Amino acid sequence: MSRPESWQLIADNYPFSHRTETRFADLDMLGHINNVAMAGLFEHGRGKFNHAIEVERRTADQRWLIAKVEINYIAESFFPDPVDICSGISRIGSSSWDIASAAFQNDVCVATCVTTIVLTNKDGSVRINDDLRAEFERLTVKGA
Repeated sequence: MSRPESWQLIADNYPFSHRTETRFADLDMLGHINNVAMAGLFEHGRGKFNHAIEVERRTADQRWLIAKVEINYIAESFFPDPVDICSGISRIGSSSWDIASAAFQNDVCVATCVTTIVLTNKDGSVRINDDLRAEFERLTVKGA
């Protein structure tokens, strides 16, 4: 497990935030939000972030594929307090990009997540178009 960078631990560095409720069913035997539930919170926040992107993301024959997800659990989180999932772009390659996210509960970063996504078609990876690249640059995390 890699340690998160200092920029990942500051909510204001992220251009997008979504508040989500925790559930009693998310608890482990010790009373913490369990790791699978936290992964689900990141997935939900990433989905909200992806829907907020304001340009056409792909052509009809293209799709986005998740290539990697890395989650670092930093502090305990608890029910019933909500979690803010903050997200932004931390890396833009020629055909892939990273979405950096962090979960904050009561203004404390409790976990971070970096997801690598690849733009593909039936023949493999596809170059990111200029409009999408510009949108990603607009949504870059400060300090990344």
